[in-house]
Amino acid sequence: MGLVTRPARRADDAAADVELVRRLRAGDRGAVDDFYERFRRPAFALARRVVADDVLAEDVLQDVFLAVWKDPGAFDTARGSVASWLLAMVHHKAVDAVRREESHRRRQTRAEDDLRMSEPIASRDVEDEAADRVVSERVRSALQSLPAPQREALTLAYYGGYTQREVAALTGTPLGTVKTRMLAGMRRLKDTLGGAVGSLAVEGGAR
Repeated sequence: MGLVTRPARRADDAAADVELVRRLRAGDRGAVDDFYERFRRPAFALARRVVADDVLAEDVLQDVFLAVWKDPGAFDTARGSVASWLLAMVHHKAVDAVRREESHRRRQTRAEDDLRMSEPIASRDVEDEAADRVVSERVRSALQSLPAPQREALTLAYYGGYTQREVAALTGTPLGTVKTRMLAGMRRLKDTLGGAVGSLAVEGGAR
């Protein structure tokens, strides 16, 4: 019995997410709390993983949910699920937060003369971080070129860290369909990115 009703429940969850956004657009203040409770855990987990700091992650969440409350019309059903839209926003703002923190730290470092001896190591670290950011931007750009269903599945896996079963539950899509979309998307990304797509496969998981 559970195997029969479970996919319907997933589809209902996805429909309920869209309904939440509709309520936000209608000015329903209660929808703000409901939306927060629905997505707080996955959004915080993603932000925390990117910024590696609980306080900064909370700041990112405040920015994201405030942006959703101010402009719920930014969500477009044609570009994927509510979950993938929100998590992509969380990832973007979390990366921005990290960049701001890095900029602040670099200004402090330059003002401290006693760190001269560590400058070669610091330079290598900055070069490595810059290379990682280049790869991340290439992946983001390549994802945008994918068909919406493939992009949605891989965005949830790469940015959200969800397994394939969890992606299926969030989007109300059969597990087999999610696997097929992710495989097709990965093949297209591999053609575009070559070796850089390796990190995407690790993040997305195949469970």
